Amino acid sequence: MTAGALTPEEAVAEQERLRPLVSTRTDPDLVVRHVAGLDVAYADDERLVAAVVVLDADSLTTVDSAVVTGRAEFPYVPGLFAFRELPSLLEALERLTVRPDLLVCDGQGLAHPRRFGLACHIGVLTDLPSVGVAKTPMGRFAMPGDARGSAADLVDDGEVVGRALRTREGVKPVFVSVGHRVDLDRACAEVLRLCVTRLPETTRRSDALGRAHLR
Repeated sequence: MTAGALTPEEAVAEQERLRPLVSTRTDPDLVVRHVAGLDVAYADDERLVAAVVVLDADSLTTVDSAVVTGRAEFPYVPGLFAFRELPSLLEALERLTVRPDLLVCDGQGLAHPRRFGLACHIGVLTDLPSVGVAKTPMGRFAMPGDARGSAADLVDDGEVVGRALRTREGVKPVFVSVGHRVDLDRACAEVLRLCVTRLPETTRRSDALGRAHLR
């Protein structure tokens, strides 16, 4: 069944069905050579562009990319935003010629009301390690120190769901949460090495690619 054919109630049930499949442990043999950034840009309430950019994790050189133009068939419902974007993002991933070792999503992973945000959902469906990096928090946190790499737990309903991570000295933190097949320490370490500015280069380049196609 496609996302557009689901009712909101069925979408919640799908999240509940898939949530137990999330792994919050890092594969012992995980080596991240290629990392993909996933982003969706909107032309209006329905028309969208899903962009995926793959970088060499060491040099941050772009090695592959894919763009899909589509429509969001699922309505905007808080907590179910992934259902609007998943079909186009999955299609874009299928068009890649370089298989990524890690997916970095512009959005949440476990930092979600049902602990199953976009990064978890796409990680489970592709069975690839995945991380969510959000610009705004879903939970409470103490402001981390000013130094690059400083971090503080992101807490929701008494549960640690991610971290506020300072990626540049004196710049607002980003909010990292586990998606699938990676632990929080490794997720933060991978995000930090992708950051030249506040946001990971994966996010910046996929965002720029999507916006360029909108124009």
